[in-house]
Amino acid sequence: MSTPRTAVVTGASSGIGAATARALAADGFHVVCAARRRDRVEALAAEIGGEAVACDVTDRASVAGLAAAVGDRLHVLVNNAGGAFGSEPVESADPDDWRAMYEVNVLGLLNVTQALLPALRAGGDGLIVNMGSTAGRVAYEGGGGYTAAKHGTQVVTETLRLELCGEPIRISEIAPGMVRTEEFSVVRFGGDQAKADAVYAGVPEPLVAEDVAEAVRWIASLPSHYNVDELVIRPRAQAAQHKVHRVSDSDS
Repeated sequence: MSTPRTAVVTGASSGIGAATARALAADGFHVVCAARRRDRVEALAAEIGGEAVACDVTDRASVAGLAAAVGDRLHVLVNNAGGAFGSEPVESADPDDWRAMYEVNVLGLLNVTQALLPALRAGGDGLIVNMGSTAGRVAYEGGGGYTAAKHGTQVVTETLRLELCGEPIRISEIAPGMVRTEEFSVVRFGGDQAKADAVYAGVPEPLVAEDVAEAVRWIASLPSHYNVDELVIRPRAQAAQHKVHRVSDSDS
């Protein structure tokens, strides 16, 4: 019986990360579920037959612990940990929010990638999938800190692809548009559920976590010579950041 290929998913405690861990496990991967909330990743790992590691991607010592748990060989790394904090305009934005977004979306990606590259090389057929955003392509009012951080995610991905050209490691970025998950917008608006709900109000069938997870699973299933540089995905109702079709109760 052959040894299953191994995948690491950061930010696996909820949303896109948890859905991605489930999708990869269903495709036969042994999945290392990494996130700060130990109880959640332990429950997820038990559900999918994977392994749980409590890890804060912004803490290099914590990331070193993740690398030690993974061991010498790795096949897929999904840098999913990220987040948006605050929605104030540049004029009144909190620098601490901006700093936190850069730490998790850019430096966290850097920390994990640096720590796991040796195992990806040793695996002989590696894949790194970085979770970006359409915010990493287009600016919008109230999103300066998040768009700056996700532009950073995109540029780090592009740089890494250039620097690792010729090695047996593929580098992909997935950039989702509107994805309704249980936590993302609530966290962004400091726990204000009404503001979070308003983002998706009237939007028929926004993407959900499982839709993004399917994109990761598909990329991971492709043959080694086939690299998806970037994949932008949106719900049908969203044509661009500022162009979203919404229906009212009277329309339904």
